[in-house]
Amino acid sequence: MRVIAGKYRSRPLRSLGGVDIRPSSDRLRETLFNVLTAGNPSSLAGTVWVDLYAGTGAVGIEALSRGANMVYFVERSRDATNLVQQNLRSLAIDAGFEIMKMDAVAAMRRLNTSHIVADVIFLDPPYRMHKTYAQTLAFLALSHLLHQTTIVIAEHDRKFDPGETFGGLHRYRKLEQGDAALSFYRPG
Repeated sequence: MRVIAGKYRSRPLRSLGGVDIRPSSDRLRETLFNVLTAGNPSSLAGTVWVDLYAGTGAVGIEALSRGANMVYFVERSRDATNLVQQNLRSLAIDAGFEIMKMDAVAAMRRLNTSHIVADVIFLDPPYRMHKTYAQTLAFLALSHLLHQTTIVIAEHDRKFDPGETFGGLHRYRKLEQGDAALSFYRPG
């Protein structure tokens, strides 16, 4: 596993074994960021990200590599938060992030009350946790973390559909790649 592009391009990232830490594949991350930048690599400069169920931190680190201003890594597992810290340290990233070792809903509540507004929110819980997708997306739909152009992306098993609409949050695109899929949502 490696950083795909940007400042830290081709630098390796560590992972842990087990079913709960399943990092987004390099290929899927590349597809995700190609969609988000749509031919304009600098379009992520200055953005604010929330990486829910961060695991290795690969998606948030990729965002930092491509110019994101701030990434909130949310992960409740001690082993995973330690891994995110190790990956950030190995790249000498010492600013522009906060690691939140807590449940995703608690972190979203905290970010909400802190008046954080995200440009991109990425969620990738363990695929088997189907109810978690609906709970997270429903919470986001009612939160103040979103503005009119915020993009929410859910990575999920290709055979599972997290849903089309959650309150004012609507899916506008779905991409499948191998056994995984990305569902893209926007408010309004």
